[in-house]
Amino acid sequence: MTRFRLLSALLALPFTASLAAVAQAPAAPYPFQNPSLGMEERIDNALKLMTLDEKINSLDNAGVVAPRLGIPGTPIGEALSGVALGGPIFGMLSVVPGPKPAEPVKATSTTQFPQGVGLGRTWDKALMHRAGAVIGSEARYIHENKLNPKSFLVLLTPNADLARDPRWGRDQESYGEDAYFNGAMAAPFIQGIQGDDPKYWQAASLVKHFLANSNENNRYGTSADFDTRLLMEYYSVPFREAFVHGGARSFMASYNAWNHVPLTVNPILKELAQKEWGVDGIISTDAGSLQNMVLAHKAYPDLPHSVAAAVKAGVGMFLTVGEDWRSAVKAALESKLLTEQDIDNSLRGGLRVELRLGLLDPADAVPFAKMKGQPNPVDSAEHRAVALQVARESVVLLKNEKGFLPLELAGKDKALKSIAVIGPRADAVLPDFYGGQPPYSVSVLEGIRKAVGPAVAVSFAADNTDGRAEKLAKAADVAVVVVGNHPTCGRTPLEALKSLMVSVGPAAACAVAGEGMESSDRQSLNLGQEDLIKQVYAANPRTVVVLVASAPYAINWTEEHVPAILHTSHNGQDEGTAIADVLFGNYNPAGRLVQTWVKSEAQLPPMLDYNLRHGRTYMYMKEKPLYPFGYGLSYTSFKYAGLKMNAATMGKDGAVSVTVDVTNTGARDGDEVVQLYVKHLGSKVERPLKELKGFERIFLGKGQSATVGFTVKASDLAYWDEAGKGWAVEAEPVEIELGGSSAEVLAKGTVRVE
Repeated sequence: MTRFRLLSALLALPFTASLAAVAQAPAAPYPFQNPSLGMEERIDNALKLMTLDEKINSLDNAGVVAPRLGIPGTPIGEALSGVALGGPIFGMLSVVPGPKPAEPVKATSTTQFPQGVGLGRTWDKALMHRAGAVIGSEARYIHENKLNPKSFLVLLTPNADLARDPRWGRDQESYGEDAYFNGAMAAPFIQGIQGDDPKYWQAASLVKHFLANSNENNRYGTSADFDTRLLMEYYSVPFREAFVHGGARSFMASYNAWNHVPLTVNPILKELAQKEWGVDGIISTDAGSLQNMVLAHKAYPDLPHSVAAAVKAGVGMFLTVGEDWRSAVKAALESKLLTEQDIDNSLRGGLRVELRLGLLDPADAVPFAKMKGQPNPVDSAEHRAVALQVARESVVLLKNEKGFLPLELAGKDKALKSIAVIGPRADAVLPDFYGGQPPYSVSVLEGIRKAVGPAVAVSFAADNTDGRAEKLAKAADVAVVVVGNHPTCGRTPLEALKSLMVSVGPAAACAVAGEGMESSDRQSLNLGQEDLIKQVYAANPRTVVVLVASAPYAINWTEEHVPAILHTSHNGQDEGTAIADVLFGNYNPAGRLVQTWVKSEAQLPPMLDYNLRHGRTYMYMKEKPLYPFGYGLSYTSFKYAGLKMNAATMGKDGAVSVTVDVTNTGARDGDEVVQLYVKHLGSKVERPLKELKGFERIFLGKGQSATVGFTVKASDLAYWDEAGKGWAVEAEPVEIELGGSSAEVLAKGTVRVE
């Protein structure tokens, strides 16, 4: 038996309750509408007033909705790198259903940042907070001013999954491969989205996909198998940080199983997320998961059993794909697989989210409701500035042989007079599959033309048809080759959506083996466009490669031959401006890689091997990679000296303060990303080769110095003791390393844990 499924976010596009129905709510407030009462008391009252049918309907992806009571629900939607009210997904379903023929909804422009992996490459926690604030404020403004009937306040972001394998088709959504790093970046992003009001949220973050969800092929029924140590020390860490320190209270359960128990019903939803981390908001299924548990996982005989198990596990929102889940819920109630109290318990989280968003309170009591009638922040100078800064900080300089970059434009003997821009990614900013519609976008070609002005001739060829690219390169002072993947494998939006309609088996692979997207893992790490690079380089050795890509590539030939390589990701509205700024020295790059770039697939374990200890990521990989985790170059240089620790030993409940002096020893101002790693020297259990435990991005003018400080707690060095079912701190020496990447140790010291 087969069944078609659609992508979770597609069917999770925001639902908006009938404004007319909400307006019919009685004027006299119910107790649940009284802000002076306690949250749980208000929820008790709301559930008492709701009918059973209203409660069943509230398991839908619209959230808890009861128009006759004035309960509006919690509209949800995608916002991985900007609110998605335009772009590939929204553009395909931008209609409002109703009794009349559906009419297209005009897309609403929103600020668009680089893909999640691009946000990660900034290594800038403060900037992540600013980006989150931009996204949250725009979502709230659009909602309050009713600019789009599909507006939403529950944002399906961030993706806290770990990019443990570069072949993963959704690699671009993740911040990277390191658990500590992903959590440290997700937390301020969420804080920015939700705002800093002590009572109300600006918008709500619903984190996805919980957890160990990083394979697309056969994703509906695969199992990620690993021990509890890896669960606690790696796969769950970004989610823990998102909830405990970021303040998110909602998440989506992933398609896969952990050790053959589907995550949609896995006991860790309650035991870990709710009881340990305090998650008390929405727990949502991914689209079609209810039926997946019957057809793919074969965990239940039918939909009523699947629905009942999900609700009892804590799920309070169903993202569905054609399943008749309402009938299944009623059948589960009739057969006593489920009780009304079970449904009440699962709906409490959605009501908590509505209360925190102020949706059940008088508008004048909710500070974010005051955005109504205010100037639109989208495309404001402030939001443009944040978008540009993120785009600049996400650019990674992979190679710069003999200071080839930056290119000189004027006032120099070797100033450029002509540039050949070549490649299929040069003349457009490609949106992420979950991207929205930006107010503007600047391609690399446009950015270069704006930067050089009329004094420099800029020619362009998308490919080498009839040898055109070679001719242009040969005639130019320098060639800039812009290559990389297509975020939807070159498919049109409609074709991309159809590609997600798959049966229980694997989806069709992308036409280009080196490309991937949701539902399709990459079949190769090779860059097919490397042939174009070779042709251009043969015509003009003064060649710069700009790799615009969602995931790592094994660009071994390019690294060996081409003098300069820049890397950025898709979707950012200022992609071209940022690249041009770096090319011509108006901005000194300091982006850092968030994954280990391997030389070939031979350096990777099998895709479905979730046991990191078999050689996956920088923590366990022993072979030399093409580029290490944390890697990135600069136009200046930095010196580390004077490492100090305030103590040589610390107890199991103690901590040590670590400082290091960093000096910009080059001729340009620039940023440095100071990274702190720890290495266990006497552990009795298997530990990673090294682990990231701190990082700071700092700015230093040429010749300037700064002291950078970190605190390393003994608890940061603990491992999960499966026998004792708790964290254990060992007595051992631990080496502390500081440098500019996981492979560059510029200062180190040792502390003994006693």
